Amino acid sequence: MQSGSDFSYNERYGVRPANRWIAPAVLFASVGISWLVWAGLHHSNPSIRTSLISYSATTDREISLRYSIERKDKDQVLICTLIARDYDKNIVGQIDDEIAAGLASLEKTTAIPTRSQAVNADVTTCRVK
Repeated sequence: MQSGSDFSYNERYGVRPANRWIAPAVLFASVGISWLVWAGLHHSNPSIRTSLISYSATTDREISLRYSIERKDKDQVLICTLIARDYDKNIVGQIDDEIAAGLASLEKTTAIPTRSQAVNADVTTCRVK
C-alpha cells in the first residue's frame, strides 16, 4: 500500500487539459458583438427614408399614391419605384418617379397607371439617380 504522501491525483486520473476554447470564443464574441453594434447603428439611420401615407383607386386603370421622402442630402436627385398590386398581389402597374433636388423632406402624390384594377400601392425603393 502507498502512503498518503506518494499519492498523486494527476498520475491516477491524468492531467486535465487547458481550456483552449476560451480565447477563440472571446475573440469570436467580441468581433460578433462589435459587428452587431455597427450594423444596428448603420442601418438605423439610412440616407433616404420613405413612408407610405395613403393610396386610393381613382379609376379601374389608375391608383393614386401619396408618400413622404426624407433625405440627408437635399441636393440629390432621387428615383423612387412605385408599384400597384391587384387583389391576388400581382403587380399591375409600376413607374419610376423622379424627385428633383430641393427640399430635404417632402410629400408627393403620384398617379400610377395600371393594366387592371389595383387594390393597393407601395413605394418599393428610392435611390440616387
